[in-house]
Amino acid sequence: MFEVRVTADFAAAHFLRDYNGKCENLHGHNYKVYAHVKGPELNEGGMLMDFSKLKGALRLVCKELDHTNLNDMSVFDQNPSAERIAMYIYNGIIDFLKNEGLDLTYKKGKKGPVLYAVDVFETETSRARYRVDE
Repeated sequence: MFEVRVTADFAAAHFLRDYNGKCENLHGHNYKVYAHVKGPELNEGGMLMDFSKLKGALRLVCKELDHTNLNDMSVFDQNPSAERIAMYIYNGIIDFLKNEGLDLTYKKGKKGPVLYAVDVFETETSRARYRVDE
């Protein structure tokens, strides 16, 4: 099994509803995001996939979030947790690359590459992951 990973970052503010603690107050993070693709076979060029295509998709999705108050985005239902942000970025990458003719969606028995995980770090020591279950 081969794996590639690209990274991007963005800065955003948020607060968490239904949370008792300092994170219920508006605050910000410099988020770091990793997108992981895996697959059993390399293409004719000896690569799992082109880094630049994956990195471009990740950066475009992160740009949508950069310098925003995440609570203003209805998709997060006023609770933009790192877990929900990871799922949002995962789905955004999948959608963008499908529009570019590259389907990284997991399907049982698929031979090509799949986007299987997105990690969102709020800090160097706090990470949430959204991944597909096989």
